[in-house]
Amino acid sequence: MGSKGLMTSKKYIKKPTVRKSNPKSKWIFYLISFVLFLFIAFGVYKFRDGFLYYLGFKTDKNVATLSKEDRKLADIRIYEVLHKHDDKAIGFDVSEYQSKIDWEQTYHIDEAFELSFVFIRATAGKNKKDKQFNRNWEAAKERQLIRGAYHYYRPNENSIAQAENFIKIVKLEKGDLPPVLDIEKLPKSQSIDSLKVGLRRWLKKVEKHYKVKPIIYSGESYYTDFLKKEFSDYPLWIANYNFWRNHLENDWLFWQFTEKAQIAGIEGMVDLNVFNGDKNKLLLKCIR
Repeated sequence: MGSKGLMTSKKYIKKPTVRKSNPKSKWIFYLISFVLFLFIAFGVYKFRDGFLYYLGFKTDKNVATLSKEDRKLADIRIYEVLHKHDDKAIGFDVSEYQSKIDWEQTYHIDEAFELSFVFIRATAGKNKKDKQFNRNWEAAKERQLIRGAYHYYRPNENSIAQAENFIKIVKLEKGDLPPVLDIEKLPKSQSIDSLKVGLRRWLKKVEKHYKVKPIIYSGESYYTDFLKKEFSDYPLWIANYNFWRNHLENDWLFWQFTEKAQIAGIEGMVDLNVFNGDKNKLLLKCIR
């Protein structure tokens, strides 16, 4: 009985199954992984401007040239956006990084789209004055462009001192656009809440001085993530270089859609902007 039982046990004991690798399955896995990698790499390349802007790597320094292929893609993108907004006012923005500008040539983009306005950097931080501001400010008026001045905000410097720096340098006149607060960077030595307090102080002091509500300039992601909840009552100038975006949001006053434009009379590349309305509507936004 014991012997029979032992034999029966041996008969029904199963050996562990050893799974053989399937070369076809491995090949499919590697193929899917490779396609996914290409997709991500393509997305990063296409939207690299947006990624860099959001991470705070966007530089004020002017890059003079692009490769022929990138120049071609940039020009196609610019033409498509301008063509879709041919009923709106088009403008640009400049700073000392564009060096000396021949303002008498700055009339059109590609001889087809009229340039109606310009934003000019005036100050940065608590004590920086743009080296070309006075020259650009007067020349823009002579060129009969609708002009606006902006301040580059440094999060780790005193906000009131920054506002006083701007007020000291910029004398706005009838027909000028409201002052602009340019905020792009995250603070290194303070919290986001402290940053918001500083921004609010700058905005209130500048508004009190000029008797007009300032415009906030920022990247779309930065604005949405950090500012929208508390600052949605301010006019917006939004930077978004997304290749697939074709129109402004309804609450955007201005849309900076590229930093790669070429304008006669200006060395290197320039930021280009669309106003959410025609030139007559833009004039209504000016100081009166």
